Amino acid sequence: MQTVDHKDILTRFKNGDLGREQAAALLTGAHPDSAARHAPLTTAVAPPRAAVSQPPPARALTTAPAGGGPPLPADGYAITALHGRFPDADGLDAFWHTAVLGGRDAGRRTSGSPAGAGAGAGADDFDAVFFGLTPQDAALMDPQERLLLEVLWQTLETAGCTGARLDTLTAADGEPRAVGVYVAHDPLGRAAVAQAPAGDAPAAGAGVTLPARLSTLLDLRGPGHCVGGGGAAFLVALHQALSALRAGECGAALVGAVGLQPGPARRHPQGAEGGQGVGAVLLRPLAAALAAGDTVHAVVRATAVAHPGRHAREAAADRLARRALAAAGVTAAGVGLRETETTVAATTGDTGAATGLAALVRAVLQLRHGTLLPAPGDSSAAPWARPHDQSGRELPRRATVAVRPTAGSPAAHVLLEEPPRRGPEPIASGPAGPAAASGELVLLSAPTPEHLAATARLLADRVLPADAVEHGTQDGRRLLAALARELRLGRAVRDCRLAVVARDTGELGAALRAFAEDQAGAGDQDRADDRAGAGGLDGAGDRAGAGGLDGAGGLDGAGDRAGAGDRAGADDQDGAGGQAGAGDQDRAEDRAGAGDRTGADDQDGADDRAGAGAGGARGSVRCADLRGAQGPGVLFGELPETRAYLAALWRGRRLDALARLWLAGVDVSAADTAGAAPVLALPTSALLRRPLREAGCPATDGPTPS
Repeated sequence: MQTVDHKDILTRFKNGDLGREQAAALLTGAHPDSAARHAPLTTAVAPPRAAVSQPPPARALTTAPAGGGPPLPADGYAITALHGRFPDADGLDAFWHTAVLGGRDAGRRTSGSPAGAGAGAGADDFDAVFFGLTPQDAALMDPQERLLLEVLWQTLETAGCTGARLDTLTAADGEPRAVGVYVAHDPLGRAAVAQAPAGDAPAAGAGVTLPARLSTLLDLRGPGHCVGGGGAAFLVALHQALSALRAGECGAALVGAVGLQPGPARRHPQGAEGGQGVGAVLLRPLAAALAAGDTVHAVVRATAVAHPGRHAREAAADRLARRALAAAGVTAAGVGLRETETTVAATTGDTGAATGLAALVRAVLQLRHGTLLPAPGDSSAAPWARPHDQSGRELPRRATVAVRPTAGSPAAHVLLEEPPRRGPEPIASGPAGPAAASGELVLLSAPTPEHLAATARLLADRVLPADAVEHGTQDGRRLLAALARELRLGRAVRDCRLAVVARDTGELGAALRAFAEDQAGAGDQDRADDRAGAGGLDGAGDRAGAGGLDGAGGLDGAGDRAGAGDRAGADDQDGAGGQAGAGDQDRAEDRAGAGDRTGADDQDGADDRAGAGAGGARGSVRCADLRGAQGPGVLFGELPETRAYLAALWRGRRLDALARLWLAGVDVSAADTAGAAPVLALPTSALLRRPLREAGCPATDGPTPS
């Protein structure tokens, strides 16, 4: 039997070549599994890998992959979401368009993007209300902090991780919402030194506290770090985030960057001053991302970071390139794209601390589209052929992102790879038979009625175009089921709420458009108090006790919800009779699964009662404004009995009861988490930006939706 050197085993385990069980078996002399038994053993010591991030062996997962079966073997770290705003490009679609043109037609933007909505335009315009801040608090924040707060939130929403899914991102010790925050920024030009007023509102201060303040605002519980200045700052922050993921300190990591240079937000083909940009990515271990059904835009295979010391800067950059390639077991010939600060300059100009972000975004988009952007001096993009090895086996496309060191800043190198190729993700199927006729319950929420209407319009216009899906088709119902599920699991629960039951995407789109137009036509929200039954927020006249539900589906007596906590089973909730623990929840669960209608007064087909009592007409929007609500509401959602009751309602498809509970202040979304399903990309929530130049004074400008 071959003698195995213990030092070699430990080295291979540390480098990721052996799993924990394989290493333990070799060290103890037990028979390892077949993969380890037949793996060639060497006694050579691996070369030093200082400052190189290499993915660890895939760890056991607590969630099954979307298609069932064991987790797919995978190394690396997945980029599951990315979001950014750059000169002449408010969003990545516009950024790609600008980059494909190679500098031509700079003024063209994607439809719906407000003119001048790039990263630098309107740096003093901010939606303080959306983030629970007063205008005064927001005015004390550095503009870079406000921009970072926006894009970090939008990145989380793009990943479907601002709602119930966020609690599934756990650290090694099981702590939920364990998302690290790593940010890169240029020197803060005017961070306020005054402390915020009373309460938990964040106070502006030195850049080193940015991750802590951003984590507080977003209620994230992972580690964080701030990297100030230099073109490689974003890549350095990404390198540090991977270290935290590898150590199990967080289940995901947000890595953001902002470069807010003086001057207008315009591109400069020669890389001159004035470029601006802001954006972020969300990282997860690849195996966990695949198991959860996340969208994987690209895989980070290795990173390398170092200062050049007194050596030549070019030599330092070359050394890091060799380290990163060696860590991933890839040769230079296997890399088909190299993005640097030079290739980025033609698209964005000098973006400061966001330079590495812009280079990474360019690389990820080229991997996604299978298209190589025009190099400096070239005129057009070109197809990117997938490489093959000597035996003809297809290989993944790979790209490197590198920023050379400058005076006082490090160099950084990142190796990216296109995600594993998988078959088309099935859209989660909706109910069949009679259940399909009852439709799907779609829930939406926002911090104010204005935000709710604007988000409803975005959803209708960008996801549910009127002629996209024929009414009543099976594809329309399947898409509707996936969309409804994504809104429940992927979005945060706010105080202004909307509920609608629809049978297909066409019906939902029409209902959301009508609601948005109705709210826009009302103008002053005070006039909405007189519009009962018209889809408005009737009962909103007394906001202090509002929760006013529209006339089609309101809870009796819900106009004054102070003390609503004593109303468990309010309106008897379809006869449920004091839901939390009061109706023998075990029986409620069993009956729901057995078709016994959860004892809900037999409901007489409540899900099909168009316009009857609290049911509301199918396809009509019911809404509530709970900002003035007092107490915990009709049900205390933290009780296990409550969660079991809500889960029973979802299984029994008691859509009317769930809608009324939602509008009364109960978070019914978290109970609908059974099974894994692919994340569905949706537009982010509408932000209504207002000028902060006169904080505390009524704004004369109208809000700018985005």
